[in-house]
Amino acid sequence: MTSRGTPSRFLQSVLQNGVGRYVCQLKRISLIFSKNGQSSLGAREFIEEGVVDFAQKNPGTVVYVSPQSCRIPKIVAEYLNGNVKEEAITSKTSQQIAELITKLTNQSGLDIIRIRKPIHTDSPSIQGQWHPFTNRPLSIGPIGPQKQQDN
Repeated sequence: MTSRGTPSRFLQSVLQNGVGRYVCQLKRISLIFSKNGQSSLGAREFIEEGVVDFAQKNPGTVVYVSPQSCRIPKIVAEYLNGNVKEEAITSKTSQQIAELITKLTNQSGLDIIRIRKPIHTDSPSIQGQWHPFTNRPLSIGPIGPQKQQDN
């Protein structure tokens, strides 16, 4: 926690993801819905239309479809770091559910928090940060208005 009262951290990648190859952090996604409930209508449409396409596009992610007697249909996303996110999909359309699943697929599973600095390194430079006047000779002096010559 910081003095502002909100959690923050430095910008980082998950296990150097993308250095060699990209590994999708979403391990498992479960669609829990009711067979007869009105609030699960969009979930049933998504299962009929889009779940196979999603599974083909993301072969590294396991997709579970669980028809249960529940009032609130939901999506449960489990990530490689152990985090679990649940999203309610009550009265959402098939397109909205597809967008939500795409958003969950693109996330790393880490909580969304404030970034302290846009740049962070594990081995900082001892020379300081570069700016346009870093290598400017000191003998020149400050820049001011030019003097006019009298002829």
